[in-house]
Amino acid sequence: MRSYSPDFTPPWKKQTPAREVTAEPDLVVEEIATGFCGAVIRCEKTAEGPTVTLEDRFGKHRVFPMGPRAFLLEGRPVTLVRPTAAPLRASRTASGSLAVPGARARVARAGRIYVEGRHDAELVERVWGDDLRIEGVVVEYLEGVDDLPAIVAEFGPAADARLGVLVDHLVPGSKESRIAAGVTGDHALVVGHPYIDVWEAVKPSSVGIPGWPSVPRGQDWKTGVCRSLGWPENTGAAWQRILACVRSYRDLEPALLGRVEELIDFVTAPEGAGDSSQR
Repeated sequence: MRSYSPDFTPPWKKQTPAREVTAEPDLVVEEIATGFCGAVIRCEKTAEGPTVTLEDRFGKHRVFPMGPRAFLLEGRPVTLVRPTAAPLRASRTASGSLAVPGARARVARAGRIYVEGRHDAELVERVWGDDLRIEGVVVEYLEGVDDLPAIVAEFGPAADARLGVLVDHLVPGSKESRIAAGVTGDHALVVGHPYIDVWEAVKPSSVGIPGWPSVPRGQDWKTGVCRSLGWPENTGAAWQRILACVRSYRDLEPALLGRVEELIDFVTAPEGAGDSSQR
């Protein structure tokens, strides 16, 4: 039997050194040991060594040591390193707006923004959450738009309680377009994007795929996407994978960006703005 030095490491046990990545603001990583996924908020130098603070999509903060191969970036182990510049502080929000350091959330307005489902709400929070808190706008999800006329009637939009609604697959001649036309008015605005599901509003390049696959009619679209991409057919896990790739507005398609900004402007407009009675 061949003998080796105690310091010898068999080639098959050697690990390729992990790529070093600068912990820039809003970089989304997953801490390997705990599975905690979040965006970089700040880096600090402590007596025990450098640490990084991550914020998950629910606003929860966790502090982790910046050890070698401690994080996953797009599924690959990386070693985070502190920026060489001044203390880490994001100057803009994920939506591209100027950040307001120390700003407190405004008391919620009477107005609301409704979106079709939970994934839509999580994506809007991911990119526009800071802006919405400063403006005092609450986002809620509907689980579909078939009952939208009754929901809007129950809400009772008014000059001081405007309602904005974001609809998936809003294309001419569709059921969604007819519903939207029936409820849009001075104090209620329904807009939408052309995608079958909000997943498609995330740029394929951000997710690391060549494009969103075409799913045959009659198949569940999300399950079909997972199957075509070779992902486990777990749509909840797939969505978390997609959402983790969204760092800012740059990861979203313009057709969604413009519509969400339009709804925020509508809901936060001064009383009387846009009313036909004021024209």
